[in-house]
Amino acid sequence: MIHQLYTNVNDLPETWDQVSDSCIFLQRRYLGVLEISAPANMRNTFVGVFEGEKLIATALFQEIDLALLSSFGERDHYFLTQVRNFLFRQFASKLLIVGNNLLSGQNAYSCLPDANEKKVLEKLKEICLLWPNKPHLTIFKDFTVAQSKPFEIPAFSSDYPFSSQPNMVFEINSTWKTEEDYVADLTKKYRDQFKRCRKKGSSIRTKELSLEEIAQNEETIYSLYLHVATNASFNTFILPETHFSVFKKQMADDFILRGYYDNEQLVGFTTVIRHGNELETYFLGYDDSIQREKMLYLNMLYDIINCGISQGFERIILGRTALEIKSSIGAIPVQLNGFMRHSYTLIHQNLSWIFPFLEPKTHWIQRHPFKD
Repeated sequence: MIHQLYTNVNDLPETWDQVSDSCIFLQRRYLGVLEISAPANMRNTFVGVFEGEKLIATALFQEIDLALLSSFGERDHYFLTQVRNFLFRQFASKLLIVGNNLLSGQNAYSCLPDANEKKVLEKLKEICLLWPNKPHLTIFKDFTVAQSKPFEIPAFSSDYPFSSQPNMVFEINSTWKTEEDYVADLTKKYRDQFKRCRKKGSSIRTKELSLEEIAQNEETIYSLYLHVATNASFNTFILPETHFSVFKKQMADDFILRGYYDNEQLVGFTTVIRHGNELETYFLGYDDSIQREKMLYLNMLYDIINCGISQGFERIILGRTALEIKSSIGAIPVQLNGFMRHSYTLIHQNLSWIFPFLEPKTHWIQRHPFKD
């Protein structure tokens, strides 16, 4: 096998999208978003793997420089935060990720059905070892238990296997045709939660925004996003201001940005991506004072469920944040695994106790809102 590296979507082989057919986030349209509007501390490389002249696999490599961020999140005790920030900058600031750090799930690589997947993974590992800008950490990220099986090969035998916060996935019952069907299957406690939430947010008007409307409201949208992003427990990037309009231009109807208005003022937004039979949540933003008063975040989650049901999706990928509140609407945790290697041998040998220290701690209780 041979490989080729690309940084420009226009240079990709003609058959790229056919090989990436199973994953919209490895196709030209989406890779164009990364080319035009990636975070400032992220460099994206598109990798093609060939047998002879035939393209058999595609992959996404992301170089992330955490040293360019002012902070990784203000969480825990001040002293622990300072120690963690120091360790990241000195020993883990330069990352090479095989996968997509903007999303949850297996968006790392795609193969033709008849390709030898283990051989492809060996090739991707080889590319990592030869990478010109030597990273502190090389990470293959976000594989379910089943998707992790091909990694049981010698090339990954000495990597540190890890699992971080779960991906929250909402499975849509095939009998639900309307939001009312979903609500009817909730226990009384969670039906009451739904009714209380909808009543609190009854004065909020929602609207799906066109490309022109996103561009017109870009400054407000970005400030709402930035408020949520900068108050998160852990950050490895900040999106550029034009990111959402670029996304809409590239992905058209497969990208939905819904605005939330209070007295004609834009006070929040959600974004979702149509991905085959799945609806994938992306970034959101809101005015914190409105969010508390109107239960805006929970209303947003119910609206996303309604969108998934009404448009006939099978499941909704809700991501890794706000685990407990997402479980209260019916999402279930799905474990995602990764494989990590540090360039310093001594640190790599001790990742089993270093990684838990660096990973944000999240304590939550899984809720069970359905009758059965």
